[in-house]
Amino acid sequence: MHIQIITALLGSLGFSLLFGLRPRYLCLASLGGGICWAFYQLCLQSGLSVFVTCLVASAFSALYGEILARIMKAPAPLFFIPTVIPLIPGSTLYYTMRSAVQGQLDLAADYGMQTLLSALAIAAGVSLVWSVFFMADRVEEYLKKK
Repeated sequence: MHIQIITALLGSLGFSLLFGLRPRYLCLASLGGGICWAFYQLCLQSGLSVFVTCLVASAFSALYGEILARIMKAPAPLFFIPTVIPLIPGSTLYYTMRSAVQGQLDLAADYGMQTLLSALAIAAGVSLVWSVFFMADRVEEYLKKK
């Protein structure tokens, strides 16, 4: 598991460099990728489904990005995007396409469903956290006006 976390951290670092992230944010964004993957692995090992696991890990990524954005006074996507990169279901997408090309449509459908559920869980987890922060910002603005 340690090797996977280090690999996720390095993958987030590589994406951050490719994304053109400023050097002062590189460590925090990369660390987030490693922590996100650790959350994913812990949830998976505790017996949760892949959907719930992706939901929890992506919610963590969004929360991590929002908190760091406020601390560092920077936009949240600078931290969120590299942090969520390890969750992208690239392998299942590859296996979906490979199975489809080989004519194994039942297998392609299974992998496709796994890919779809992972992507949906990532979007749902992020949406939940962003909705809470959006509402909190609106309440704060409303209270400042009074």
